[in-house]
Amino acid sequence: MQNMQPEVLEVGDAGVAHVSRVPLLDLRAQYSTIKEEIRAAVDRVLESQRFILGTEVASFEQAIASLCGARHAVGVSSGTDALLVALTALGVGPGDEVITTPYSFFATVGAIVRLGARPVFVDIDPDTYNIDAHAVKDRVSQRTKAIIPVHLFGQCAEMDPLLEVALQQRIHIIEDAAQAIGATDDRSRSVGSIGDLGCFSFFPSKNLGAFGDAGMVVTSNDTLAEKLRLLRVHGAKPKYHHLILGGNFRLDALQAAILNVKVKHLSAWARARRQNADTYRRLFQAAGLQAWVKAPADSAGHVYNQFVIRAERRNGLQSYLRGRGVETEVYYPSPLHVQPCFHGLGFRAGDFVHSERAAQESLALPVYPELTSEQQLHVVQSITDFYRRKAT
Repeated sequence: MQNMQPEVLEVGDAGVAHVSRVPLLDLRAQYSTIKEEIRAAVDRVLESQRFILGTEVASFEQAIASLCGARHAVGVSSGTDALLVALTALGVGPGDEVITTPYSFFATVGAIVRLGARPVFVDIDPDTYNIDAHAVKDRVSQRTKAIIPVHLFGQCAEMDPLLEVALQQRIHIIEDAAQAIGATDDRSRSVGSIGDLGCFSFFPSKNLGAFGDAGMVVTSNDTLAEKLRLLRVHGAKPKYHHLILGGNFRLDALQAAILNVKVKHLSAWARARRQNADTYRRLFQAAGLQAWVKAPADSAGHVYNQFVIRAERRNGLQSYLRGRGVETEVYYPSPLHVQPCFHGLGFRAGDFVHSERAAQESLALPVYPELTSEQQLHVVQSITDFYRRKAT
């Protein structure tokens, strides 16, 4: 884990060790700390020769249900399939509408459209990047079947206005918590368990990442949980007797065994990410970067899957940082309403101005738990050099 010394390290310190590269994410560093645990877990599965569902998956489901405060957790094959299965369990299909955000990963809307339903977009809150919860009620229609808020970058969306609308209109809420495992809202409620269904991704780059694709749906609704379990195994119960039309959405035992090891470290990793986020803010302040860089909105339950700043001359900054060995990422350069495959939905550039502006200004900096103080200083010093150089 990192060796943070924020009280003595400042931008421009001459005594800071030379840093030549700062990756956006360093999974090798994480693996080195848990290698023996991981290998023992994998060996356990290999010795059992039981690779599909089974005890490893059941154990991981129990761990996630407990973490989220939900009665049920159903392991599935990916975060994308978690959304697809959740929508299917609610009976979403042709003629239905699902309200969501245009500023998210493709899977959020792809799952809606694959089922023949229509996404109805609501713009984001520019401070949090999450859906503007107070604008949702004006987009509800008689065809609205569900709302999908996205807890983007690790911060819980504002849920109470959505819960109020859902209750009044008798519609469901599916939380897209793919980037927010372990996050909470300002009332200490865990993401995934606030709505009817919560969907998680364990893609390798997530805060809790597998060694391949894996996902989970959580719920406290017994009927929905049973339907989710049917859907992931081709709708069969018992074997070869298909009650509903499902698919192959199973979580495999190898991924579950790996995640059973990693979930024990999740809270410590989240604390380290928060510490790194706090350090960035302090260093930005010390460097006087406020005129050019805006740090992301903070909250007590933010788990910082990404640390996404707003940056003046974003593309130039990203190029400069690349030259200084600092890896960054743009999440997301093109909002969903202007993606070519959705042109038939009738949306145009200019329809959701906050999402489009975020796409032009946002930049994710390295924030992973193993990030060192020296690496963070190099990142902030490089940002400072870019803007000071341009200003002179």
